[in-house]
Amino acid sequence: MTDIKILTEADLRGLVKLDLDAIDCVEQAFAALASGDVVMPPILSMAIAPFNGEVDVKTAFVPGIDSFAIKISPGFFDNPKIGLPSTSGLMVLFSARTGMLEALLLDNGYLTDVRTAAAGAVAARYLSRADATTACILGAGCQGQMQLKALCLVRPIEKATIWARDPEKAATTAVQLTADLGIEVTAAADVATAVSSADVIVTTTPAAHPILKAEWLRPGQHITAMGSDQDHKNELDPACFSKADLYVPDRLSQTRMLGELRSAIAAGVVEAGADFAELGMIVAGKASGRPSDDAITIADLTGTGIQDTAIATFASKRALAVNAGTDFSN
Repeated sequence: MTDIKILTEADLRGLVKLDLDAIDCVEQAFAALASGDVVMPPILSMAIAPFNGEVDVKTAFVPGIDSFAIKISPGFFDNPKIGLPSTSGLMVLFSARTGMLEALLLDNGYLTDVRTAAAGAVAARYLSRADATTACILGAGCQGQMQLKALCLVRPIEKATIWARDPEKAATTAVQLTADLGIEVTAAADVATAVSSADVIVTTTPAAHPILKAEWLRPGQHITAMGSDQDHKNELDPACFSKADLYVPDRLSQTRMLGELRSAIAAGVVEAGADFAELGMIVAGKASGRPSDDAITIADLTGTGIQDTAIATFASKRALAVNAGTDFSN
């Protein structure tokens, strides 16, 4: 007989916040990925085109971590039209020693939201200017909001703009973020002006065609692109790669297939076999980060299974420490 911990979304929201602890957890995961000892298979991805949906399955085994997670993450992007969230899912935690089921984390995508925002903060921590004070977020959904909150934890952001295809949603989000963060957040009427005036730009949309043009970029900026995680998505104009002084993938093999790098290769801007140091290499001190204050840098984040194992085990340890959740004997 084995005991299985069941944690609901409410349990997990109480245990795990988007804070410096979560950011450090994800940063350590990136560093571990640079060791070469992590086992992280390619993403299993299935499109459900008739309903504008997709399902991704991610996992990773990390030596030194007692458990590993398998995450099942659906994204159905028409759901808001019928009053449902666009993302959901759960994580399943197993013993790395015996393979026995340890916990079900019924987070409905919450932990994915946290670890994704934390990854954006890690990218900003290593690639943006330390004195960055202005931000532009493209996308007014949950992840857009969380990316700004995470960015404010690692950089002295004083002012931000939000742009979305739906101006009313951008305006509502800006009001909410102003109240939450205590900084000036405004809805951007003109995306070009918003981008060109920001020190840090984060793209958080499921766009299939570029929403950020290279001509808007200026020296000293950092761009984190995290919306493209499928082979039909593309947020950055491929010419952005020509203007960038440094391009950093979270996992090179993934960004070649799913990320902004895929589009740049397809456009002939980047050679198919071009090699780039991953974010984990920079975090681990094995590769150089931002080359200068005037550099333009791009982080291409497609999401990695090691982030899911890291945040799931982080949540599980917190649950065990306070005896949260429900124990089920199987």
